[in-house]
Amino acid sequence: MKLLLVEDETALRNIIAKGLRRCNYSVDLAADGEEALEFYEVYDYDLIVLDLNLPKIDGIEVLRRVRSNNNEIKILILSARTEIEDIIKGLDDGANDYLVKPFDFNELEARIRSLLRRSFIQNDVVLTLGDMKVNTAQKFAAIYDIKFDLTKKEYSILEYLMFNKNKVISPEQLIEHVWDSEVDSFSNSLKYHIYSLKKKIRAVSPNDEFIKNIRGQGYIISESKVDGNVK
Repeated sequence: MKLLLVEDETALRNIIAKGLRRCNYSVDLAADGEEALEFYEVYDYDLIVLDLNLPKIDGIEVLRRVRSNNNEIKILILSARTEIEDIIKGLDDGANDYLVKPFDFNELEARIRSLLRRSFIQNDVVLTLGDMKVNTAQKFAAIYDIKFDLTKKEYSILEYLMFNKNKVISPEQLIEHVWDSEVDSFSNSLKYHIYSLKKKIRAVSPNDEFIKNIRGQGYIISESKVDGNVK
């Protein structure tokens, strides 16, 4: 999943980003409200972690502008403002959740997971497709209850495909949601990761072809056979 972290305190911003990346999230960083809106206009995010006390453009104004044309994206306010009026105002202006500083990182990550599951109308921690299971809390995948080792990128690709199972996902969508914004969209990195991921799945389940490449369109994860030129 791709996140935008908007936080003006450099040390805190870097600590949160490091923790989220360890949890397999792709994270872009903005240091002020103006930069946050510039990122939002260019890239497609699943969730925004938003501080309120921001330079240039206040966090509440950022929230309002995002919500004025996007009711789908999840927004979690992370702020030192503790007054109940500020919390109510943030939620009334469209935030999905509000976490007060100082905070425990594990709680932040748990709230992000909860909001993202709601984004995909997915209440279960474990995603299933046939004999494959992906545990989104513990970040592992298994077939026939046999876990197989994945790199962070491989896991992120698999998780995103599982959130969108039975749908064709374009390479551009995968890159936008799994990689940071500075990655070149023309890179062959995605192809190499898909190849490695499919190879690891076949090693556990050689008779199943879960991930299919629909030529000219993208990738789909499905149990059933797919019409089209598949390889």
